[in-house]
Parts: sequence; C-alpha cells; structure tokens
Amino acid sequence: MSEKEIDKVTGTETTGHEWDGIRELNTPTPRWWLLTWLATIIFSVWYYAAYPTFPGMDGYLGWTSHKQLKSEQAEITARKAKYLNKFKSASLEEINSDRELLHFAKAGGAAFFKDNCATCHGSGGAGNVGYPNLNDDDWLWGGTLNDIYTTIKYGIRSGHDEARDSQMPAFGRDELLEKQEITDVVQHVLSLSGKAKANTSGAVIFAENCAACHGEDGKGGQDFGAPNLADEIWLYGSDVQAVTNSVTNARAGMMPTWEARLDDDTIKQLTVYVHSLGGGK
Repeated sequence: MSEKEIDKVTGTETTGHEWDGIRELNTPTPRWWLLTWLATIIFSVWYYAAYPTFPGMDGYLGWTSHKQLKSEQAEITARKAKYLNKFKSASLEEINSDRELLHFAKAGGAAFFKDNCATCHGSGGAGNVGYPNLNDDDWLWGGTLNDIYTTIKYGIRSGHDEARDSQMPAFGRDELLEKQEITDVVQHVLSLSGKAKANTSGAVIFAENCAACHGEDGKGGQDFGAPNLADEIWLYGSDVQAVTNSVTNARAGMMPTWEARLDDDTIKQLTVYVHSLGGGK
C-alpha cells in the first residue's frame, strides 16, 4: 500500500492526481453541506407524495391549483353577492349616492372597462383620434348617468333599434358644396374657436348647411350627436386638413351595442365608472 501523500502547503491529503504541476486535494465534503443535501432529498420525496406532481395524482394533502381557484372564485362571488342583491334593484342615481354601492360599481366598472372599452378609449379613458375622451365634459350624446347607460347598452350607429344614430352629409364627396365653399366654411368653423379669421361667406354657408345640427353658434347639439365646434376639443383633429376632410367626406363613428355581450349589472357598473372619470354631468 502506497503512503498517503500530504500537501505541504495545506496539510491535506491529495488524491495522487496531478496536472501541470497542480495536485488535486482530497478535501472531504463539509458536514453541513452533506446534511443539507440529504434534507433536500427527504423533502423532495415528501413533496412528491404530498402535492400533485404526477398526472392523475392529487397528493395526500388533497391540494390542487384547480381547487384553490374554485375556492377563491367562490369567495369573490360571495363578496359580490353582498352588494349585487342591493345593486340589482337600485337605480343609477341611488347607486351614485350610496357610498358602498358607488365604491362597488366603480371597482367593477374599472375592471370591465379595461376588458371591453380600453382598446378604443384607452386604459384611462383619455381616448384617441376618432375615439372620444371620457375624462372631459364634452359629450356628443349627453353625459348624465342615463345618457351614458343608453350609449353603452345600445351603442352608436350599431344597428340596434335603440342605438343613437345620426348622419353627417359628405358635402364634398356628394357634391353638395363646391371646393371653394368647403374652404370658406372650414375657415368659419376654425374661427369659432379662434383658430382662423372670420369668413363671411363661410358663415353664410354654415348657417344654411350646418347650423341645423351644430347650432347657429356652432356649440353642437346632443340630440344629434353633433360636436361643439366652438371649444378646444376636437375628435378628429383641429388643423385645416382634418376639418376639411370632415366636411368633405363626413364622419360617422360607430360604437357597438353591449346589450348582448354584457348583463345589465355590468353595464350599470360601467356607466357609474365612466361617469366618475371626471366628465359626467
């Protein structure tokens, strides 16, 4: 039997292997590491038996992610039921004046808004070109609770019998106005909000063709969904090209009806949430 070779620097026995003058030490594994390793093996065996780690085996603890989800959903349903029974029979005005129901409606409405409305109106309701900003106080079809409820439920130009509907003429495409007349009326429209100088010819054309819906002062009319042209809020843009395009080709934004997709409680929650964004009247 060969004698054990001891490293002179560390005083540790070597394995007898040497590479390029470097000797391998035969250092024993620390006991704490060995105990930890054994503990992990024992724990893995217990975990395998206790939890569902193999198809068809739930584990002796009986826990599964499906059971946990079902339990959590039941808890949520129970919490909602506390308010829904009262919520179902309450009017929009009653909900808006009841602190608990208002909090419930706003919380639920915020979630439903992100799932169903944020794609067009933005996650915060700030809108985009062609999609109304729900945070301001400029409402095409009215900003009361009942107005918002009707808009959400039936939509705008959605094809539903109760949908809000109106049609703006395409003054250029349908050759209702000459090109110069369109230029003049666009200048008049922009002058209403101080973006251009007054145009006498355009004012006459506006009175004859546009005032019936937008009003003589251009401040719009919610009965027709006609926007206010005298403020700083522009749905499709306020530059000459955007307004010219609107007059020439007309605008007819569409919002779907949600009656068949969402139940009435959800629509009421959305109504209260949208109303609370800051622009509700």
